[in-house]
Amino acid sequence: MPQAEAQTPSDTQTQALASEDDQAPREDDASVAIRLEDVALGYGPTIVQQGLSFAIRRSDVFIIMGGSGCGKSTVMRALTGLLAPRQGQVFLQDQSLWEVSEEARTQLLRGVGVMYQSGALWSSMTLEENIALPLEQYTPLSKQQISELAEYKLALVGLAGFGGYYPGQISGGMRKRVGVARAMALDPDILFFDEPSAGLDPLSARRLDDLILELRDSLGTTMVVITHDLDSLFLIGDDAVFLDAETHSMLTTGHPKQLRDHSEIDEVRAFLRRGES
Repeated sequence: MPQAEAQTPSDTQTQALASEDDQAPREDDASVAIRLEDVALGYGPTIVQQGLSFAIRRSDVFIIMGGSGCGKSTVMRALTGLLAPRQGQVFLQDQSLWEVSEEARTQLLRGVGVMYQSGALWSSMTLEENIALPLEQYTPLSKQQISELAEYKLALVGLAGFGGYYPGQISGGMRKRVGVARAMALDPDILFFDEPSAGLDPLSARRLDDLILELRDSLGTTMVVITHDLDSLFLIGDDAVFLDAETHSMLTTGHPKQLRDHSEIDEVRAFLRRGES
């Protein structure tokens, strides 16, 4: 079974070829931003994923990958407070997300931003108004301060001066950038990206990848990215988890390039080497 193979010592060793720091137990590492312990997720009678145990380090770009139907979006829902686990615990900033009070959970989730696959912008609002919306709802800032912050967020994603435009007046790649700017509106410690390069041409996708790396490097933000795009995950990924649809479990974790080159799991190698002659 793939699950048993994923647990073999030899596979763990080959995937941990990185530095001594990477080999230290992450569960006890103060640099961990998110940690899952034996988490099971599902809807109704259906179990989507089970046995999820992995950690996401602060300031890393962490990739959630796997084939269609493996539960990538379901895992993201659990990490962003939209789906309570059937079993196990999700720790966000060292606090158990589903064992704290509702008020405490709300405060924890204020430190999380989400960029949705479509951008999810309000078509009837300008770009500035889209970014201003969470600031108006969750901060006591004045209209002038909010306007200045919205323009600043647009400048961070390379769209200074576009605040008065509507979503329908800009390209798909630009809308993705606005989605990032809105996700950053409340200065979150953790940013989630749901298939950020989906629907983009290769050049626009590369620019978005570069933006993710720039924001990670300049702001120290932890990035969690769902993607199946090989160019993207090899370029931006510091660490990753591979989810399997057949076993409804994670098969392995590690740096994407190390998993491609050294994993002993057939499914993982096939996924990361697809398209090679």
